[in-house]
Amino acid sequence: MTDLELARAAKHKHIFEVAQALGIPSEDLIPYGRYKAKISPDAAARLQNRPLGKYILVTAINPTPLGEGKTTTSVGLSMGLCRLGHKAAVTLRQPSLGPVFGIKGGGTGGGHAQVWPMEDINLHFTGDAHAVSASHNLLSAFVDNHLFHGNALKLDPQTIRWPRTLGVSDRALRDIRLSAEAGPRPGQFVITEASEIMAVLALATDHRDLRRRLGRILVGLTESGAVVPAEAFGCAGSMAVLLKDALLPNLVQTLEGTPAFVHAGPFGNIAHGNCSVVSDQLALRCAEYVITEAGFGSDLGAEKFFNIKCRTSGLRPDAGVVVATLRALKLHGGGGTVKSGAPLPPGLTGVNPVALEKGFANLEQHIANVRAHGVPVVVAVNAFKDDSPEELNWVCERALTAGAAAAAVSTHWAEGGKGAEELARAVVKVAAQGSAFCHVYDAAWPIKKKIETIATTIYGAAGVSYSPQAEKDIELAVSLGFEAFPICMAKTPLSLSHDPALKGRPSGFIVPIQELRILSGAGFLTAVCSGIQLMPGLPKKPAGERIDIDPRSGEIVGLA
Repeated sequence: MTDLELARAAKHKHIFEVAQALGIPSEDLIPYGRYKAKISPDAAARLQNRPLGKYILVTAINPTPLGEGKTTTSVGLSMGLCRLGHKAAVTLRQPSLGPVFGIKGGGTGGGHAQVWPMEDINLHFTGDAHAVSASHNLLSAFVDNHLFHGNALKLDPQTIRWPRTLGVSDRALRDIRLSAEAGPRPGQFVITEASEIMAVLALATDHRDLRRRLGRILVGLTESGAVVPAEAFGCAGSMAVLLKDALLPNLVQTLEGTPAFVHAGPFGNIAHGNCSVVSDQLALRCAEYVITEAGFGSDLGAEKFFNIKCRTSGLRPDAGVVVATLRALKLHGGGGTVKSGAPLPPGLTGVNPVALEKGFANLEQHIANVRAHGVPVVVAVNAFKDDSPEELNWVCERALTAGAAAAAVSTHWAEGGKGAEELARAVVKVAAQGSAFCHVYDAAWPIKKKIETIATTIYGAAGVSYSPQAEKDIELAVSLGFEAFPICMAKTPLSLSHDPALKGRPSGFIVPIQELRILSGAGFLTAVCSGIQLMPGLPKKPAGERIDIDPRSGEIVGLA
């Protein structure tokens, strides 16, 4: 059966029943049909005195075309905890339409470890992403309208850094030429999930904080070099209105009925790539264990979870789960190459101790990355049906020698929560020991010192280089008073380095910073590595080519 067929065949609870398991009454829900709902702000206020549950981060090794199963592990772990008698919930990011119709397909898990309703979540869901695009582009329109009507703010058009946004991948819009009353100027589109509005939505703690963050977004500079924020254009209130409902957490369920919050955007490579703060805060008041997933590997989503999201929320993780597969480790160890549509080579699917040991170095760095933040690690080896038991056991044993507090094999894709029970037991044991959570850098450090700390400590780089543009951007950020912001690194997820071709655990490389972007509403600085695009392109055979509607039943087909 396909993922979609499995999802449709499962028995689903009414969303009121899912909420009841968390102690959330139906009057606190804003239902979108039978299986999804938003949760009103009143619920958070009523639950604020409840104790916090255990906070478990799920991250992974550097991704490969084979997939590591980070989302399925997050879902499976939450279900496994429930099977052991614990009250658990999972918090996930909403999939982007770019990958859904592009190279990846859906982002709701797979096999017996999925969240439901998968079609809705992968497509329009509750409209949050559309609200982000509308809010973002409203500011863009107001800025150009202000220039058209005389530019009373004396805004220098050449300093405008505010782009436009679109929810699907379209490389033709990466660089555009805007025609305006003040003269033509360069512009660009970024994908919705890379929009600063999405970051603001994910990090805002309530509607007041949302409104404040929107108002302080940096649009550009005056002719004399003064900051011109979004507030100056008189539309920050309207932007907040468009996001009023989008800020409310979305509640759905796994295929076994475990509560799941799906809120805010992905893309841990070019954004901070984590579920919303409001979802995690609410879930932690409702459940004994909250499993939250960060985008891509620990070098991206997890690092930003620790140093951006946790700074904002004040929440402290109790344990980190690092997901790996034998196939992915062998690929990092030179066990073969993966070609679209071609069978996997024997070096990846068969027993290959040489490639496995060489590729294990990638997992070692990711274990070290989580431990660098004072958080104990559980390694989850996501197993396929033909994996060698000896190799699975070898990875678990080696993980312990590499510093993991525990390691377990998980078969959640094939068996759902039952296949994740061993992993769940390990997480319960490790989380009970507590963590000594810390940030790897002080936000007050100089900008370059923060970037270089991430590059050398988390990536294993020998150093960092800066383009002339990046040097100017850093000087500008300091002069405008933004030096104390944390750093959001934008780099390839396919390697610990900036170069996607460097697999395993490379060393001696220099991370090249092309530019630095000031996201004053989100409250961080984005350091963009050379070669990174904030608007992805479609592959030669986009996933959208196989998605359609069955003319007889009216059901969606081809969505995976």
